Amino acid sequence: MKVLIKQARIISPSSPFNGQTKDILITDGIITGIGEGINEKADQLIEQKGLCVSIGWMDVFADFADPGYEYRETLETGAIAAAAGGFTDVLLIPNSKPVVDNKSQVEYIIQRSKAFVTTIHPMGSVTKNATGDALSEMYDMRQAGAAAFSDGTHPVQSPGILLKALQYVMAFDGIIIQLPGDNTIGTHGLINEGIISTQLGLPGKPALAEELMIARDIDLVRYTGSKIHFTGVSTQKSIDLITKAKATGLRVSCSVTPYHCFFCDEDLVTYDTNLKVDPPLRSRNDMLALRDALREGVIDFIASHHSPQNWDSKTCEFEYAKNGMIGLETCFPAMNTMGLDVDAFVSMQTVAVRNTFGLSLPEIREGVPATLSLFNPAVEYVFEAALIRSKSKNSPFIDKKFKGSVVGVINKNKIHLNN
Repeated sequence: MKVLIKQARIISPSSPFNGQTKDILITDGIITGIGEGINEKADQLIEQKGLCVSIGWMDVFADFADPGYEYRETLETGAIAAAAGGFTDVLLIPNSKPVVDNKSQVEYIIQRSKAFVTTIHPMGSVTKNATGDALSEMYDMRQAGAAAFSDGTHPVQSPGILLKALQYVMAFDGIIIQLPGDNTIGTHGLINEGIISTQLGLPGKPALAEELMIARDIDLVRYTGSKIHFTGVSTQKSIDLITKAKATGLRVSCSVTPYHCFFCDEDLVTYDTNLKVDPPLRSRNDMLALRDALREGVIDFIASHHSPQNWDSKTCEFEYAKNGMIGLETCFPAMNTMGLDVDAFVSMQTVAVRNTFGLSLPEIREGVPATLSLFNPAVEYVFEAALIRSKSKNSPFIDKKFKGSVVGVINKNKIHLNN
């Protein structure tokens, strides 16, 4: 199969063609030509004013709910949603049923997803069944293909267990991902503790729950010399703690969600259950601090926190609604609409993320496999429910006007194009 991409601006910091507008010819999954005026007959022609191309984007915190919760999402529908969002690679959290806490589960995901256009990287749980009680067989899972380790939506609460885990992964230069939150603080909190929670009469979850865990885990990294990645970071003080840790040379990195940068707790006055997330949407000042940190390069990259929930889990009273929103398909347009520099977004989602997790970097040059994300930062449109490829539709972005669209992805000699 031949694919010809016409007049696309190449945005790829590691490419000698970075910033140039070129034609790209792909033959049977291999880039066979990059230049001007390529007119070879192709099975698929991709041409669009304002078209941009980069090496494939990667997301690091998504839930595909498979196995066990296939009514919310499956590996197949999740892979399609990722491709529709411009992601060629996705790192999955282990909170399926059963939990991904052994090599068999890792192998299942890898084998099951081989035929998909999106490359799926399983994440192994730090503890057995992600309960936080005893370490899982992380070495075996690493050998089977686990790219990182995390208890996903159940952050490791015990400092002693996390200390052992950080020491354990050093044997193979592994990395642990924490969604920071102390479950003993604001245990029943539904939204951020503050003026809005008081006005709405909803129990609050203080920022302290997040910040205490980040401070604790940084101390554990300082003690062990190991690596940790904080995801879903949502407060200004959390950013300050991570910035200081980086300045001392600790191997600490962080990511934020699009929704913590796009929304704040003031948006919850409508009781929109799609905005019920964990960590909760914080204050406007926190939201603006995250945006500043992105522009300043303090935050390493964006994590979608794609969390599909079925209709019943969101169409109910706010108190009973489950946390989370789908995010893979709206990640780029949300951040682009917010004003994040396109080149910065690409650099974060390609180079920074793969360097953090020790993964090889695709290239844009002749003779190598094509792993590409295609997008158009200038297109304006309204995001409609009909556009959603995920099995679930729990998105607060429905009917919002976006600037920036994803055209599709090319990966593993497969192509996905959005209509």
